Amino acid sequence: MGLLSYVVPVYIAEVTPKDIRGGFTSVHQLMICCGVSLTYLIGAFATWRTLALIGTITCLMQLLGLFFIPESPRWQAKIGIWIECEASLQFLRGNNADISDEANEIKDYTEQLQQHSKSSVFDLFQKEYAWSLTVGVGLMVLQQFGGVNGIAFYARFSGSVGMIAMAVVQVPMTALGVVLLDKSGRRPLLLVSAAGTCLGCFLVGLSFFLQDLQQWKEATPVLSLVGVLVYTGSFSLGMGGIPWVIMSEIFPINMKGSAGSLVTLQHSSFLLPCVARLFCSWRSWCRRPGDGRSKKYKRP
Repeated sequence: MGLLSYVVPVYIAEVTPKDIRGGFTSVHQLMICCGVSLTYLIGAFATWRTLALIGTITCLMQLLGLFFIPESPRWQAKIGIWIECEASLQFLRGNNADISDEANEIKDYTEQLQQHSKSSVFDLFQKEYAWSLTVGVGLMVLQQFGGVNGIAFYARFSGSVGMIAMAVVQVPMTALGVVLLDKSGRRPLLLVSAAGTCLGCFLVGLSFFLQDLQQWKEATPVLSLVGVLVYTGSFSLGMGGIPWVIMSEIFPINMKGSAGSLVTLQHSSFLLPCVARLFCSWRSWCRRPGDGRSKKYKRP
């Protein structure tokens, strides 16, 4: 998942025209939200084994589909196979499309990049890439510090109503973000999304605060649910997908591989505390001999 999170937006950004690049790249996040929402809906009524089998089917479909897509024309131009580059570009634009201007633009851009020495991860820390690295890593760090993993992994609701509500909110908000991304720009949509996630976290925190004070006991569950839904919708609107879009745009093609590896590494590292916490919870449950139910127990 960590590798696909970066490779897919980069591939989409390299094969789509620049005037619709942002919207197409955001469709990646939309598809993720559709998959997660569908998992929430099915998981409300099915076991985890059924979910795992369904996930296996979709992974096989993706694997088979990869044999039918062309290579990135910009990557082919980077390694110097111009005939294949033009063939891939013609396939992507259609047989009757005029690709001469775009092919010349890719060629000129690639020739400029070839004047630079071969890049590595350590080259990212040069002065010329300082601002791009700060923006890329900063967006990913702040995205994770915003609490998305806490909301996704530890939000619990009575029954299946809350999980279905999260599924219903995610998809339309992500679709709205896809529509607005190229029209409103990246930065305004990020500002709106960040403000919404702040409001959602505030509502969730307020509900727990009131619960500790033994105030509004009947309203705090609803307030918590509203906060989670506001956070989920706002995150899906911009903070979920736009950082990956920006990452695919702010680095030159000779640095995208190194930059993507670095950013994906730090992005995925924020999952480790959540996974460790999950395993600790599992270890506190065991099956006692002669008892068919899982029970919580304390270590002797």
